[in-house]
Amino acid sequence: MDTRVLPPVDRQPVHGRFHWPGRWAAPRWGLLAGRVLRSQRLKRLMDITVAGLALTVGAPLFLVVVLAVRCSSPGKPLYVQRRLGRDHNPFGCIKFRTMVQGADRQLRHTLKNSARLQDDFHRCFKLKNDPRITPVGHLLRRTSLDELPQFLNILRGEMSLVGPRPIVRAEVERYGDAIHQVLSVRPGLTGLWQVSGRNNLTYDQRVALDVQYVARRSLLLDLAILWRTVGVVLFPRDNGAY
Repeated sequence: MDTRVLPPVDRQPVHGRFHWPGRWAAPRWGLLAGRVLRSQRLKRLMDITVAGLALTVGAPLFLVVVLAVRCSSPGKPLYVQRRLGRDHNPFGCIKFRTMVQGADRQLRHTLKNSARLQDDFHRCFKLKNDPRITPVGHLLRRTSLDELPQFLNILRGEMSLVGPRPIVRAEVERYGDAIHQVLSVRPGLTGLWQVSGRNNLTYDQRVALDVQYVARRSLLLDLAILWRTVGVVLFPRDNGAY
């Protein structure tokens, strides 16, 4: 995947200072322009506008995905998982269900019987060849369509279009002191991690990208990430999604 647009994350400290290429810096158009680019009200307005349009225009696609999920395996088409939002407030992160019913119980049983899988899961909080994922689920994950219901989270003010990854409570300790900085903003539907290789990156690289985003966030950066996200979704190839 071509990541020339993004800054390299290899060998960058998780809690250190990050030097971004000049093209990522907010243009020096004066104090007023800087405030506009970092305006949280403008960001929220963009969140509501885009999420509302996506839910309206994408309604037929949502219906198709719901039917596909229901036909692929028994159970509800939506899956809600507790994640941490801004200021450490938990919320229900909504996704299309991509796994068999009772997946959480099956995971505990699988990890209990395999030390290797335990190590893999605790390293990345995911299994690369997860036997719980349905055939339709594989397609939804590869194309990121499983995350479309999170537009509802955006309208409810629990998430933003762009931000750090929404994490589960078990991941907090992996962020160290940076967790307070990362959870000072709303988690995002997309972000630097999603357009930089996703699960092809190490966990420390994920943390570094989340910290970088919060430190340098601006409307200009959000627009650049959204543009890259369109390319990742339309031309998935090996984008690290599984």
